[in-house]
Formats: sequence, structure tokens, C-alpha cells
Amino acid sequence: MLWRGARESDNVEDRRGNGGIIAGGGIGAVIITLIYLFLGGSPSNLPQNNQLVQQQQSVEKKQEQNDEASFTKVVLGYTEDVWDSIFTAQGEQYRDPKLVMFNGGTQSGCGFASEATGPFYCPADEKVYIDLSFFDELHDRFGVSGDFARAYVIAHEVGHHIQKLLGTSDAMDRARAQRSDKEYNKLSVKMELQADFYAGVWAHHAQKLKNILQSGDIASALNAANAIGDDRLQKQSKGYIVPDAFTHGTSAQRMYWFKKGFDTGDMKAGDTFNAPDLSAISLN
Repeated sequence: MLWRGARESDNVEDRRGNGGIIAGGGIGAVIITLIYLFLGGSPSNLPQNNQLVQQQQSVEKKQEQNDEASFTKVVLGYTEDVWDSIFTAQGEQYRDPKLVMFNGGTQSGCGFASEATGPFYCPADEKVYIDLSFFDELHDRFGVSGDFARAYVIAHEVGHHIQKLLGTSDAMDRARAQRSDKEYNKLSVKMELQADFYAGVWAHHAQKLKNILQSGDIASALNAANAIGDDRLQKQSKGYIVPDAFTHGTSAQRMYWFKKGFDTGDMKAGDTFNAPDLSAISLN
């Protein structure tokens, strides 16, 4: 995926910690080291050696985090440009969401968000929340690599913002009070699959507007969709599948709807709530 040098969105709140990179080091540690060596001490015996290694690792980790933050801002900028063009073509105005980067935990309009929550969109404050360590989890736990896999995650959450702007989120709030937990859960799956579809629509138009895709990018996004399907996650954690407990859809469903969005680029083709291949429960 081509992204370096592209515009970074300004609609970002960086709530990550600002702890020092070389705590316990600095000029004092350098002076102590020089005195020790001048008096004949062996460099191999320096307790600072391990500390220096840790400091270097901290510097490298900080650089990696800054790179991930820059990437996230660029992708958000891509979503702004694409969705603004789509809404403008329809005679409507697109309202940009905010994106909050945090470490460990933070407060959102939908309650407290922790690292364990994973990336999510809060319709109450129209913000996307993401602990960037999720990208490490995506690679380490799910075996998913590639920039576009990460872009898919961000685009999916922005897809929920599209649902907020189009009134789908409000309709879901009304449905929560009118349906059983089982029925509402099925609607929630459809909601998530539509966000996957919108992520695909975004990818379709991002390629047209920005020419950002490289070989293997769509496969990378599909691999991510496959890895975080409910059936696969349940199989890994429980050893068996409970369809009534699905929240985001199966791997096959998530891949299908993202690919459909990418292939068509047509927002009208993403009515997951009335799709014949899903359950009969409708949002209406």
C-alpha cells in the first residue's frame, strides 16, 4: 500500500503516554560510564550495558509507534477524501469523524475503552478509538501482515461512522429496545458486515482517487477479515462454534461483504439487513 508522504489527517487526538524514552540514562549515565572505564573497569561488567540495550530497544519501539501513528493519520486522511467525494457526488456533506489514539485505556462517549476492547467506533461522540498495539496483535496473534490489512481495520471503523451519518446507528438503538437479545445480536452482525462492505467501497474509490493499492493488498485485507471472523475466533478460544453468540459475522461473510464493496464501489449494494444470504430478521 502506498502511503508515505501522503497527507496526514488533522482529526486525530493523540492520548498516548509521553513517558521518556531513556529514563535512567542520559548525560549522568554517560559520565559515570566514562569514569568507570578511566579507572580500569571492564566494559563487559558495566551494569549500564543492559540498560543501553534497553534504551536502544525503547528508541526503536518509539520510532515504530511513531510510524504506526503516521500511517493511521494517513489512512484516516484517505477515508476523509474518499467519503467526502462520495457524499458530495450525492449532494450531501460528509462530516469527518475524530480518531483517538491511546495506550492502555481511555474514556470515550460510550464508556471506558481499554486495550482489550480493540478498535471501535463510538456513535455518541463520533470518534474512532484505537490502541495502536492492536496492530501488533493483528500480526502476532492472528498472523496477519501488510499495511492494507491495518488500513482495512481503520476503514471498517470509519464504516460505522458512515452508518451513523446515514441513520443506521440510530435505527439500531431503537431496535435494541424492541427486540430480544438474540434478535438484536443478529442485527448487530449485519451492522458489522455492512461496515466491512463500506470498507470495501472505500478501498474501491481510494484506488480510483489515489492509486494506493499494490500487489497483494486486497488479499491482505481479506486475510484480516478471515482471521477475525466469529467462527474462527470461537473455534480458537472455545474449540467449538456458537452462531447465536456471533457479533461480527463469520470469516466467509466478512470476506464476502468486503469484496463486494470493493468490486462494486456502490453503496446501494450493501444492504446487509435485507440480504437473502443472511437471517430473515430485518432492521425495519
